[in-house]
Amino acid sequence: MGPLSPRLLMQRGRPKSDRLGKIRRLDLSGLKLLSEHLDPKLLCRLKQLQELDLSNNELDTLPANLGLSHLRVLRCANNQLADVTALCQFPQLEELSLEGNPFLTVSDNLKVSFLLPNLRKVNGMDASSTSSQVENLNRELTSRVTAHWEKFMASLSPEEGAKKAQADFVRSAVRDVRYGPESLSEFTQWRVRMISEELVASCGTQVHEADIQERSSKATAAQESMARPVARKRPGDVPLNLSSNKRVCTSTLAQVEGSPVGAEGSQPALKLEPLHFLQCHSKNNSPEDLKTQLWACAFEPTWAEGHTGATSQTVATCGGEAVCVIDCQTGIVLHKYKVPGEEFFSVAWTALTVVTQAGHKKRWSVLAAAGLRGHVRLLHVRAGFCCGVIRAHKRAIATLCFSPTHETHLFTASYDKRIILWDIGAPNHNEFQASQLLTLDTTSTPLRLCPVASCPDAYLLAGCEGGCCCWDVRLDQPQKRRVCEVEFVFSEGSEASGRRVDGLAFVNKDVVASKGNGLGTICLWSWSQTWVGRGSQSTVAVVVLAWLQWSPTKLAYLSLSTCPADEDTVLCGDEEGNVWIYDVRHVLTQQPPLPAAPQAPTQILKWPQPRALSQTVTKTMVNMVVANPTFTYLTALTDSNIVAIWKRH
Repeated sequence: MGPLSPRLLMQRGRPKSDRLGKIRRLDLSGLKLLSEHLDPKLLCRLKQLQELDLSNNELDTLPANLGLSHLRVLRCANNQLADVTALCQFPQLEELSLEGNPFLTVSDNLKVSFLLPNLRKVNGMDASSTSSQVENLNRELTSRVTAHWEKFMASLSPEEGAKKAQADFVRSAVRDVRYGPESLSEFTQWRVRMISEELVASCGTQVHEADIQERSSKATAAQESMARPVARKRPGDVPLNLSSNKRVCTSTLAQVEGSPVGAEGSQPALKLEPLHFLQCHSKNNSPEDLKTQLWACAFEPTWAEGHTGATSQTVATCGGEAVCVIDCQTGIVLHKYKVPGEEFFSVAWTALTVVTQAGHKKRWSVLAAAGLRGHVRLLHVRAGFCCGVIRAHKRAIATLCFSPTHETHLFTASYDKRIILWDIGAPNHNEFQASQLLTLDTTSTPLRLCPVASCPDAYLLAGCEGGCCCWDVRLDQPQKRRVCEVEFVFSEGSEASGRRVDGLAFVNKDVVASKGNGLGTICLWSWSQTWVGRGSQSTVAVVVLAWLQWSPTKLAYLSLSTCPADEDTVLCGDEEGNVWIYDVRHVLTQQPPLPAAPQAPTQILKWPQPRALSQTVTKTMVNMVVANPTFTYLTALTDSNIVAIWKRH
């Protein structure tokens, strides 16, 4: 499609007229229009235009000064728009459609609400709740920027130039003023800059809050469809009593037990405060649901890569029919994705670099989620839609993980006793087209996947129902279907193999933590020393560095994790709701022979026994516990539909 012409506009305009100035409705959808095809000199002749449809084109931006001052309805669905600030030229806009623009995020929705005070509907939904959210955010940001201004001006010396000081203030405000969930940081920083510049322009004498028309909030409720009972991976539930509140009130302090780690004394206990205890996976949104089992969680990759202090506070959780994305600071469920009849067992993040048609690079955080149906769903979380489904296996998927070196490579492990490596590729028209790279056969169900930290492109470890196995995953090898190359065992004797490994993670580039091979212990072993000593053997005893004391429970599938920021921390939940924390620096530096007794945990974070309406949740099983990259937040998932979040002080 080339540039627009007056003849085309009159053909597709309504009512039919030979004069552009009389057209009120114009349909330009599906014409493969590019942004440069929208000629402001031509479109500004549509003086009476009230409704414009630009959907299903290839627009990456809207030109400024289109002159459509009477526009009431604008449809821009299924384009490549990456910015919404040009919409401010349509102050009378009441209805807007932006669905299917993969580069727009939740922050852009808030910008739209701020820029268009008359907006009633966005993507067919009532806009009043978003408007109220923007008003609250703006009020708090204005207050914080004003306080920052007063503090900043008080710190200036008389010799400092006013212009330089004012420029420094804007930069410092954008850097230091923070409020709200991390997922809204693009919007909040955009508003902080605007408020700061307004303060500078007025020399601090007045601050104008956003000129947003007040709208009354309208509460809406949707009846969720009924689903069949969720499948069970573990028999038996711990009986709990809890009120009908979805947010459970927490105790004021977290109980901590500290234990010595060796002869040189004990490590200081971490100070962790329970922040939020949420029931966001309830079946049919029932607050009385204490049976939905929650299985996996993972923190979103940080957006500010390379910036000192950058961290992520957004965590994805899965269990039952739902995948939730939660802001740990506020406890707000930012997104919830449901598939009736599904039971999600695993989630994994990747960060993709996507290039727009205009050549701009954008970062996508993509969340993969899988479970009972054997399908992998690829969720573009910040844009709020599912952008691909991989029908990966005919049986349930137990776990999945992305390659740490190839952002589009995804491993899926299934109850069909296969591990498949996929390349999800780059999204084409907002959808992924995955291709299969490798198939790895197992002799038992794979439970945990772990690319070898020192050579992730060469070898993959898996904890399975029958033990710990390793595969060669180098893509330059001709075989596309491979069997287990080595099985690792953790003790000598006839019972050395065949033991379930349900916890597996690298502590650092060499040290592996594994669990499930012996009751009441976690094993730390050396990958490099074990691999060097394997020779041509297919079954190899690991080189054990230390044993860590853990719960003596016989229950399975209580997974462990390690902390990305601190290469010496191991985390694991237990059947009582406790979190076992190990600082293994001292353990890894001790000289042989190994101590006869397993090393005690650095501390045990006791279950806080949250209360609601005078009822106490006494205990629960913690299936998984993870910390964010800087160990600022710790999230635990339970067998009783409770997401527990602590903050480190």
